[in-house]
Amino acid sequence: MISSASECFVYITLPGQETAVTAGRFMLTRNARGDAFGQFVYRARYLDDPDAVEIDPVELKLSRHSYETVLLNGVFGALRDAGPDYWGRRVIEKYSGKAQLGELDYLLESPDDRAGALGFGRNITPPAPKRKFNKTIELGKLQALAAALLEDRLPNDPEAQQVQDLLLLGTSMGGARPKAVVQDDEALWVAKFNSAGDRWNYARVEHAMLRLARECGIAAAESRIETVGGGDTLLVKRFDRERTAKGYRRARMVSGLTILRSDEAPAMRQNWSYVVLAEELRRIVEDAGRDAKELFRRVCFNALISNTDDHPRNHAIIAKGRTWRLSPAYDLMPSVPVSVERRDLALDCGNLGRYANARNILSQHSRFLLDRDEAEKIVNDMKAQVGAIWYETLRSSGVSEKDAETTSGAFVYPGFLYE
Repeated sequence: MISSASECFVYITLPGQETAVTAGRFMLTRNARGDAFGQFVYRARYLDDPDAVEIDPVELKLSRHSYETVLLNGVFGALRDAGPDYWGRRVIEKYSGKAQLGELDYLLESPDDRAGALGFGRNITPPAPKRKFNKTIELGKLQALAAALLEDRLPNDPEAQQVQDLLLLGTSMGGARPKAVVQDDEALWVAKFNSAGDRWNYARVEHAMLRLARECGIAAAESRIETVGGGDTLLVKRFDRERTAKGYRRARMVSGLTILRSDEAPAMRQNWSYVVLAEELRRIVEDAGRDAKELFRRVCFNALISNTDDHPRNHAIIAKGRTWRLSPAYDLMPSVPVSVERRDLALDCGNLGRYANARNILSQHSRFLLDRDEAEKIVNDMKAQVGAIWYETLRSSGVSEKDAETTSGAFVYPGFLYE
């Protein structure tokens, strides 16, 4: 027996367009026990459009039948990917004015500049309603408001409170790492802010890791450092947006978590696997050989910088047109675990599970469409490159000598080469 029901319409911006159309309807119901049950159906008018594209290539392919799920609290993975992250959820909880929030509320209250090409609203026709919080901010305005707030001047501006939250002035926001979408004359950027409790300057170190990845032949997101409120802020260029004279064109985006049909719950982490992700990509992307090899390079890189936060949400596929490909790399950050003998990645990468070790990574080379010699060359070349330039890359990115020393144990740790 169904005791409650909610629904919303799902909008999508089609390839080459700047405005959204209605793709379908999402319904989320709960029975007397509180179990969630999600349903999605494409709109008939959308299916009849020759330009229509699938929402994702995993669960919601173009079809006239109704899709159903009981996983992820009844929310399909591709819809979850378009929802707010941890910081965004904290902002919604603070400002929505609702005593209780369900998964549908988070989708409906999330900002219009969410990742990917989807939007959500209660009206059958778009656009989604504009939000009064968690808004896109002009970079210059962000810098001006931050400067005023640090001088104990509260500007008469509705966006001042958002900037105050980003600077963590008077609030912890539940321990989430603050971020916002900002805009300049060139593009949209994700702005990522440092926190007082950080072990090192996260903004500059992550900027350096994106540079280091590109030096190692990896397609990584573009980034730069800006000063906001007297401190360093990392700007990462949105690769799912393309600015035009009429607005922004949007690329569809689906996370590795959705591709693996998994969740972030501890019980589901047994399904987290680079090997399985590579095989799924081979069924999805336009150029399987290119993207499988690229994913293998990223496995090596994450192991060599001790990036233990390489969870499936930090991998994605995008589609700017009708076909899918692996997205640029993002969220690259070294860690310095105590052990120098064994460090683990977040996903299984070989016969020995998550062990960030060259032999383990090579054990499943064929699943990445690589022969043994080619795979060994990638591992050896990348080890040599990371070992040779990590310090120079950190320092030339403005990382202090102290922070370079603090993070030094992350790079090419001894266990990477153990037999």
